[in-house]
Amino acid sequence: MSVLVFGKTGQVATELQRHPGVLALGRDAADLSDAQACAAAIRAHRPRAVINAAAYTAVDRAESDEAHALRVNAGAPAAMARECAALGLPFVTISTDYVFDGAGTDPFAPDAPTGPLGAYGRSKLAGEEAVRAAGGAQAILRTSWVFSAHGANFVKTMLRLSETRDSLTVVADQIGGPTPARAIAGACLTIAAHLGRDPGASGTYHFAGTPDVSWADFAREIFARAGRATTVTPIPTADYPTPARRPANSRLDCRTTEAVFGIARPDWRQALTQTLTELDIPT
Repeated sequence: MSVLVFGKTGQVATELQRHPGVLALGRDAADLSDAQACAAAIRAHRPRAVINAAAYTAVDRAESDEAHALRVNAGAPAAMARECAALGLPFVTISTDYVFDGAGTDPFAPDAPTGPLGAYGRSKLAGEEAVRAAGGAQAILRTSWVFSAHGANFVKTMLRLSETRDSLTVVADQIGGPTPARAIAGACLTIAAHLGRDPGASGTYHFAGTPDVSWADFAREIFARAGRATTVTPIPTADYPTPARRPANSRLDCRTTEAVFGIARPDWRQALTQTLTELDIPT
């Protein structure tokens, strides 16, 4: 085993396990609400690199459960990063576009000012800050709108709803880059290997699919490629209230990631076709 992954059933963790030399730890082996257990797992396994692909991702529930979100999204990666720094191991952790306030229309650069709108974003930002403070060879990889054939995500939700609905209303004023979990997994492994050779590449990076699109247009593409007749009526965010506010602008500037690691933005439309094939849906 060369890479230790925290997370086992999540979208990115599932994709990471397709690669040889990966050991993924689920909650039974490493409870992310217990930071010291995470550090102990790293000491026990002594991998060549560590990737944190686990997180508290219940965005709306975090509004009333922020303490738990902070334990998982900040306390756990902080302990992982400190242990990796002490052992000289590269550490990669996945973060989110929710650390930004979503203002404007320009893509957010990695060094853009942060300003999370809710508890989930605050917990992820606290995790980022703790990882940076730990030092060592580490990378924070922010991504957005993750999808795959596994777990719960927008693609699978739209497909499920289209089985019984002729039309759907979908938010059209939130814009971002849908990102295939398989591509995120590959990026994490590439970055971890690079950090092993060049710790000086440590930093914060962005990785999201291209082209940027609204949720409504993403839904239309899903239905078109899946041969579903469901129509999409665009609505503003104000017409779909949720406990947690979502950023209107989730565009991420990914140029530094390509320049440093040679990782280009994946075309989510091609990945969508692959996901539908994996779900046994003709395209």
